[in-house]
Amino acid sequence: MDRWIAAHPALRRTTDPLVVDLGFGASAWTTIELFSRLREVRPDARVTGLEIDPVRVRLAAPHVREGLDFAVGGFDVPLDGGRRPAVIRAANVLRQYDEHEGEGAWRLMRERLQPDGLLLEGTSNEVGRVASWVGLDPEGPRTFTISLHLPSLERPSIVAQRLPKALIHRNVPGESVHALLRDLDAHWAHHAALGAFSARQRWVATVRGLRAAGWPVRDTEVRWRLGELTVDWAAVAPLS
Repeated sequence: MDRWIAAHPALRRTTDPLVVDLGFGASAWTTIELFSRLREVRPDARVTGLEIDPVRVRLAAPHVREGLDFAVGGFDVPLDGGRRPAVIRAANVLRQYDEHEGEGAWRLMRERLQPDGLLLEGTSNEVGRVASWVGLDPEGPRTFTISLHLPSLERPSIVAQRLPKALIHRNVPGESVHALLRDLDAHWAHHAALGAFSARQRWVATVRGLRAAGWPVRDTEVRWRLGELTVDWAAVAPLS
């Protein structure tokens, strides 16, 4: 997720590279890692970690430095001076809410973005090797991304366990995200022989096959080789 944000125009082109890590959790390390990675591409980037638990904010305080701070806050993203972030990352936050609450949380966070801002909301496993997220702008969801650690990958549909809240209950026959994961597994199996060369080559062939089959795959091989797949949100959005 950090890598995807670092490459996104919302960060690259803004004149105010303020990023919020919403719900950083019991440890501040994911926020610190995000800060370090974004500073490599935007040395002027500023990152604020937000948590609704004041104790977690106090525990993070020793890590404050120039460009990195922590504060109490939730989906309303309260920032000093009413500043608007270029990017909000909400990782593993909505998974604890009911599905019907997700749209309201999206709306609150989207309203806080800069005009060309990005909200990244999704879920990952504990070590970040299986992840997926929705990319939203101030108007609504635009993309859905899967990111997998290719050397350890058995089958792409393992991401079903880590779908965003908006999709995790939709992985059933008749829903679009179910069809995507089904086709993804089928193409992965079809290109199994390429695994003898590398999992990366197998994955790139898999993504090419999906695109040839009509899925609205975004980006180029540069991103695919990282274990990513991004499609238009409309292709996987819940049907009802």
